[in-house]
Amino acid sequence: MFAIIEDSGRQFKVAPGLEIAVDLREGLEEGGDLVFDRILLANGGAGSVIGKPIIEGATIAASIVDPYFKGPKLEVQKFRRRKNSRRHTGHRQKYALVKIGDFNVPGLEVVEEKVESAPAESVAIEETSSDE
Repeated sequence: MFAIIEDSGRQFKVAPGLEIAVDLREGLEEGGDLVFDRILLANGGAGSVIGKPIIEGATIAASIVDPYFKGPKLEVQKFRRRKNSRRHTGHRQKYALVKIGDFNVPGLEVVEEKVESAPAESVAIEETSSDE
């Protein structure tokens, strides 16, 4: 089961229990809830529901894990040869880390995937004795 959502002009492929980093918003608190309503596609295993451009009435609930998550540090360098001109700056974007929860998509058939574990094959080890 997965869905493709749109948030702040970017698209994310999400599944229940997955943590994603979305753009920082005002008024977010740790442990709070966030609802995504721009669902572009949803798949439940038996079939897919495709939006035109979004699925009407579909929502995905998420809980906020870390409201001020820091992204990777980006280094920006500009260098002009033989001019003694160098510029070095950096940037670190702030995100909100959310954990995807329940899907509420009308018309979506959800099929629970059963993972069958194959029985371990027993391998007989033959002992060889050297009688010389």
